[in-house]
Amino acid sequence: MIIIPAVDIKNGKCVRLFQGRMDKETVFSDDPAAMAKRWEEEGAKLIHIIDLDGAFKKIPKNLNSIKKIIKMIGVGIQVGGGIRNEETIRMFLDLGVKKVIIGTEAITNPGMVKDACKEFPEQIVVGIDARDGWVAIEGWTQTTEIRAIDLAKQFEDCGVAAINFTDIHRDGMQTGVNIDETRRLAEAVSIPVVASGGVSTIEDIIKLLPLEEVGVTGVITGRALYSGTLNLREAIKISQQKISTQNKNF
Repeated sequence: MIIIPAVDIKNGKCVRLFQGRMDKETVFSDDPAAMAKRWEEEGAKLIHIIDLDGAFKKIPKNLNSIKKIIKMIGVGIQVGGGIRNEETIRMFLDLGVKKVIIGTEAITNPGMVKDACKEFPEQIVVGIDARDGWVAIEGWTQTTEIRAIDLAKQFEDCGVAAINFTDIHRDGMQTGVNIDETRRLAEAVSIPVVASGGVSTIEDIIKLLPLEEVGVTGVITGRALYSGTLNLREAIKISQQKISTQNKNF
């Protein structure tokens, strides 16, 4: 299981939100690229970048910050926030982004997402953010009448690289990952699932590891790293030990 640090960008700064609320932010750094570099140096193999302003404005707004991150680090990054068309997807991939995350358009324009998966195989991640099991869109400001599992099933066999599944109520709250809902989603589809929302301590990582058996391949963590309740090196070591044990048993 891969541990993926999150770098959320708002007004050019690295922040964390409570439950996705733009008026409930904590600024952790004026230099998102420096934070991304720090996580790379601590062993991260993939960095999760979200343009929060882009998510609300429906168009990338922190492009300069993202470009700086791309230039500064050597590991892959996945980017989301304000990505609404194939032109934007292509722009990010041409810049060197490894994977592009599409959220709102998965609901409002699933055809575009499926076409993008064909055009850019294994580079499109579908972001599914849920509130009490119902998908939320437009920067989490609107809750739909579509269940997260039902949405995920629509993208089977399309070439989606992964599904990032976030429990909104737990995001930024450090109350523990929603293990049951994450398991249900992973069991419902063959697409790899990345868990997000609620990670607090190393115990949360340990609780997630058994879900590898049902297709949970990674976990995104943000506030726990910034507040110091989770040590990235330790989390990566724990996840690698699990892999080593599995290989030895095999």
